Amino acid sequence: MRQLILRMQVSLDGYVEGPNAAMDWFDTEEEEQWKDLFETLESADALLLGRGMYQGYADYWRAALTDPKRSKNHVRFARLAQETPHFVFSKTLKTADWRNTTIRKGELEDEIQDLKRQPGKDMIAWGGASFAAALVVRGLVDEYRLVVNPVVLGGGKAIFGKPGARRLLKFAGSKSFGSGAVLLRYTKV
Repeated sequence: MRQLILRMQVSLDGYVEGPNAAMDWFDTEEEEQWKDLFETLESADALLLGRGMYQGYADYWRAALTDPKRSKNHVRFARLAQETPHFVFSKTLKTADWRNTTIRKGELEDEIQDLKRQPGKDMIAWGGASFAAALVVRGLVDEYRLVVNPVVLGGGKAIFGKPGARRLLKFAGSKSFGSGAVLLRYTKV
């Protein structure tokens, strides 16, 4: 059965998005993190997003394909993302305007279990925060890959701390990066 990996950038105080939707608090150019991300993507063949994150995500990565100012890693990811199936979970979104994107409108647990039963590699959920929190609360995440950054935001959006989110996890590994960020991996017990 396919596994669902939740991979997100997190502040030291547990936020995945800063106040006023700030996302400028983690290093988007660190070569070591990109290398690790591309290694992770080799074991996956589907990317999962919530409706709230989808439009900005799709717009950003489409633009990266033609913007000469984007780094080589951004362009490499954009090319990979363009070819990888995406599943957007939304009951309100009518259409997805990026190729290889399917909208899943059913109940989250049913939709995720259906995708897990299908043949293929692992699936990676990026977010946004509300979607990730919904996956956590429902116990749908098989592996957490959290890049904990050396910054305290003091507020924003978190994916943990919701009622029902308590889970016992097993440590699966860690990796430190030159920026001071640390990748923590945990799996379901």
